[in-house]
Amino acid sequence: MTDQYHAPTLNGFIAGGDHERRPAVLVAAFEGWNDAGSAASDAVRSILDTSAAEHVATIGLDDYYDYQFTRPTSKLTERGREVQWPQTDIYRIAQPGADADLLVVLGVEPTFRWQGFCARILEHAAAQNVRAALTLGALLADVPHTRPVPTSMASDDPGLQEHFNITASSYAGPTGIPSVLGIELQRSGIPTMSLWAQLSHYVAQAPSPRVQLALVELLEELLPVSIPAQQLREDAVAWKLGVDELAASDPEVSKYVQQLEAATDASELPEASGETIAREFERYLRRRGRYRTDGSGPDFEI
Repeated sequence: MTDQYHAPTLNGFIAGGDHERRPAVLVAAFEGWNDAGSAASDAVRSILDTSAAEHVATIGLDDYYDYQFTRPTSKLTERGREVQWPQTDIYRIAQPGADADLLVVLGVEPTFRWQGFCARILEHAAAQNVRAALTLGALLADVPHTRPVPTSMASDDPGLQEHFNITASSYAGPTGIPSVLGIELQRSGIPTMSLWAQLSHYVAQAPSPRVQLALVELLEELLPVSIPAQQLREDAVAWKLGVDELAASDPEVSKYVQQLEAATDASELPEASGETIAREFERYLRRRGRYRTDGSGPDFEI
């Protein structure tokens, strides 16, 4: 099955182009309103934690943040007490075996001057020859923690829609910096798509390893990255068991979770296509190869 089908990737999307300079794929996530459970920022941070990254630039400090709204933090280090200011950093990760490098944008949603903030990122995207972009977000939703994490991909770009068999988002309403940046990237001529995951609103506190894991697995499908996730998978299992125990101890919460489960199970589900089955089989083989050194033993169930 996997000999006949391979999930589409962002590298594959830009591979056919004629590039005078080494291209890059931009990946962005921001702490704040569109980062429920810190799942999106933690997923992108996991790329940096497992890669040799070159720091390109820092955006922020006094230009874009209200420190009464987004407070700096302090900690004691070997050099004395230091202040960590909210900011956004840009890193480039070389991918010699792939068609493009990664340009990772990770930081905190700015308080004001969003257009100027996005313009700064676009300047660095142009300088780094970004040819496609992916923004990540996580949102609170009426979904049960006992079911698979709902995820979605969308794009306004016709080429990406065809390549990934996705559509434009139908959402209209208040928005955050991932969406604003995505719109500005698309307007500048950089094909951009978004990836979102949903977190059960009754367990909104960070971290949320189960939702982070769902995003990490999709990042591995879309990008030429391999992120060691065995500990994250174990954390996700422990997280779910912990929430199960908390829900079981409160009859009202338990009843509410059951209602969400019933609504989720009763919702109309698309019939599984050959492409969907092949994608899931590829994901299963990737997990099996990573976590089973002898080819035996059960997979983790989350």
